[in-house]
Amino acid sequence: MPEADSFLADDIAAIAAEASAYALGLWRTDFKRWEKAPGNPVCEVDLAVNNLLRERLTALLPDAGWLSEETADDPARLGKRRVWVVDPIDGTRDYIRGRDGWAVSVALVDGEQPVIGVLDAGARGEVWRAEAGKGATLNGVALAHSGRTAFPGARTPTDTLPKVDHDLVAVAKPNSIALRIAMVAAGEADLLATIRWGNEWDIAAAVLIAREAGCAVSDALGRKLRFNTPRAEAFGVLVTAPAIQLAALARLHDRAVEALGKPR
Repeated sequence: MPEADSFLADDIAAIAAEASAYALGLWRTDFKRWEKAPGNPVCEVDLAVNNLLRERLTALLPDAGWLSEETADDPARLGKRRVWVVDPIDGTRDYIRGRDGWAVSVALVDGEQPVIGVLDAGARGEVWRAEAGKGATLNGVALAHSGRTAFPGARTPTDTLPKVDHDLVAVAKPNSIALRIAMVAAGEADLLATIRWGNEWDIAAAVLIAREAGCAVSDALGRKLRFNTPRAEAFGVLVTAPAIQLAALARLHDRAVEALGKPR
């Protein structure tokens, strides 16, 4: 990341904090909510936060493209070197239910990779930040992964574990996948895995936070994640303490191949 861009991080964090404070002020109130598709909830606060973020972030970098869960995709972003990749409220289901597992997620992508990432989890009083090559922090304290070396007993944020994973340990799961990734970055979990197509805006900021905390990060098949792609999707995400990455990939392989082969 160019040195001049390092000064953007504080401004981005301030904008994310403003958006998070707005969302927090309306949390657990009577706001409108509906489903964009079955099982895909959204609420009027998502849209308001999206508008706030787009106005502030576009003013900060007028030349950057825009990719957000709550904005119709504009292919013009593909011609931009820098792109904002945003989820106004990652974990909308928890937000709507009055649970604290949600966060405002903002990433600045430069050349297909996030270079600044912020998660502002207002209901938890947590601010996660990372800059490429400069490490990651939670509320200003440097992050590092757990250092786990044994796959059996590894902690993963999930509601339930399938029988094939009986040797793993389930820990509390926020609805926000970004926060679940951040748990691995903080050593609060040892691995996070998904084996389905997912959206770039869900993971862009958290992936940088995990990388800068020293985690191993890939898609479900072990490939490098890229951002600002035409479909704005990735096939799964795997974030682990580095020493257990290969074991995790081996455990997931057959399931990932099967899932990848199914009609979408």
